[in-house]
Amino acid sequence: MSPLNLIKTNKAAIRQGLKDGLPIGFGYFAVAFSLGVTAKNAGLSAFQGFLASVLCSASAGEYVAFTLIAANASYIEVALATFVANARYMLMSCALSQKASPDMPYIHRPLSAIYITDELFGISIARKGFFDPFYHYGASLTAVPLWAIGTALGVIAGNILPLSVVSALSVALYGMFMAVFIPPAKKDKIIACLVVISFALSYIASILPVISEIAEGTRTIILTVIIAGAAALLFPRKEEEEEESNG
Repeated sequence: MSPLNLIKTNKAAIRQGLKDGLPIGFGYFAVAFSLGVTAKNAGLSAFQGFLASVLCSASAGEYVAFTLIAANASYIEVALATFVANARYMLMSCALSQKASPDMPYIHRPLSAIYITDELFGISIARKGFFDPFYHYGASLTAVPLWAIGTALGVIAGNILPLSVVSALSVALYGMFMAVFIPPAKKDKIIACLVVISFALSYIASILPVISEIAEGTRTIILTVIIAGAAALLFPRKEEEEEESNG
């Protein structure tokens, strides 16, 4: 591909990413209000809440960090707890790396890994063909700033808004995430069954006496490895299917 065509292709990918990331950003914006309330209760300013969301775009990780900050925990405790809560994103990074083209410059790997959230991972992994870092950049450029701005505004006005309003707005985020896996589940019965099994096991793990005491992020990692590993062994994808998915 000529340099001119490559630039046009990358620009098109960025524009599509900006478009697809916008509804995710609006969902983030709504959810971030409640997170901003937690940050305010921990004594953070609006700028500190904004900066935290820019550097750590993860609701669970930030919530854990803000809670520990409010409890006057040490830096090491906050860092370790945040690492555990966000460890599942390493699995998502590994999954995306498997879709990377051999010709993709290495610099895109660490740059793309900075903002891998559940929803951004979902729309990036669902695209046919190789992983496109420019599409991911475009989606991040709309989703992450709205997440950070929502956190800052939550610090300022989160306590003013009724909790029922914040909870109602946050439902949109889960609706968008469901829109990521429902289409492939409708096309593939195995994926549909795995989705149902994942929901069931996740709920069971949250109520079992011993397992429920494990951090949510750690439980997610364990379940992901077990379910994905079992699916790979029981329902391996044929080489032809892999080639078709990669375009």
